[in-house]
Amino acid sequence: MSTSPKTAAPAVNEPRTGGTPLSGGATVQAGPAGADTAPATRGKTSIADGVVEKIAGMAAREVPGVAALGGGLARTLGAVRDRVPGGRSPVTRGVKVEVGERQTAVDLDIVVEYGVPITEVAGDIRENVISAVERMTGLEVVEVNIAVIDVRLPDETTEDEAETRVQ
Repeated sequence: MSTSPKTAAPAVNEPRTGGTPLSGGATVQAGPAGADTAPATRGKTSIADGVVEKIAGMAAREVPGVAALGGGLARTLGAVRDRVPGGRSPVTRGVKVEVGERQTAVDLDIVVEYGVPITEVAGDIRENVISAVERMTGLEVVEVNIAVIDVRLPDETTEDEAETRVQ
């Protein structure tokens, strides 16, 4: 009895190739597909730049001593943009990211409170941003560049405080 060689048919569960991440961002390739692989590893996950910006912005704002993110003009224009439907989120003001397939870099423009040690605040921001972004996205943060663009004096009010007093 002779056996003829069988031609290999493509597997039904092979992962698709290609795929475009949403508006920039990372595409994380999962492992091989098939009945022998865990369902959580089948397919791709795309992470948009805006997602990383929001995570980094929230993490930076959590650090004591940070008065605001973004420059004076950016904050002023941002306040107008916040009122326009579909405008950019105030969380991402002063945050820029570059997202690759496995790594990301973050640039922050910050305003610090008067009297805080700026180098300590910058170090705390880096730790918090790196921890949050890596934990939530799985991307490696290669750098967090911080530009201290202003110091908020004790007698100055923030935009948020001014808005709550005037109704």
